[in-house]
Amino acid sequence: MKVDDIRVFIPSKDYEISKSFYQALGFQMDYVTDDLSLFENGECTFFLQRFYNEDLAKNLMFQLSVLDINEAFEIISSLDGFDIKYEPIKTEHWGKVVYLWGPSGELWHVTEFSN
Repeated sequence: MKVDDIRVFIPSKDYEISKSFYQALGFQMDYVTDDLSLFENGECTFFLQRFYNEDLAKNLMFQLSVLDINEAFEIISSLDGFDIKYEPIKTEHWGKVVYLWGPSGELWHVTEFSN
């Protein structure tokens, strides 16, 4: 079996707010059904679903690899109107990371790897 992609289905506590949040982060949204949207940025894609399970959402983590952590932090810190939280850029031995909790509690490790 040769795999060429894997897509996760992210739950949303409030589907409309989550759709707006991911668009504000720079993802393009495509309609799939009334309960499912596909988000894309470059070669990266994921589904957002109108489904919520608190235990799942609060234990769900992703790593989003970016080329410029400062640009990512500027976008994240300028988001307004969303019930989210984030931490400042943290330097690790392997690169830099911003921890971002989305509107449903999902945790994003926004990461810039060192060369």
